[in-house]
Amino acid sequence: MASGRDGARRAAGRLEAEVLGALWAAGRPCTPGEVHAALGAQSGYTTVQTILARLFDKNLVRRRTEGRAHAYWPVKDGAELTADRMRALLSERADRRQVLQRFVRGLDDDEAAALRALLDEEGRRP
Repeated sequence: MASGRDGARRAAGRLEAEVLGALWAAGRPCTPGEVHAALGAQSGYTTVQTILARLFDKNLVRRRTEGRAHAYWPVKDGAELTADRMRALLSERADRRQVLQRFVRGLDDDEAAALRALLDEEGRRP
């Protein structure tokens, strides 16, 4: 874990999310220096390098050599990555119906309508 500007510790997952967010915002491959600059003083340069290497090891980013550094870009967009995580969490439970039921109960009216419309669209697919 690393310290933020206020000295509070942040979880590695939070740092990974921030780095991925910087890459998604850039919309192009970025070097660790560019990601570090995008994050501001939130994290040290070597911390950003470490997080990028971890994301590469997890197959969440790809990289290519650019001069003496690597340039990184995300494999998936934020929505796809979140959907993958949701499916992974759901697959860990034997009581999937109950999990889905509780998830749906927690949706507001707009979210429920969007989910209903998406399910209807998927039901019409050949």
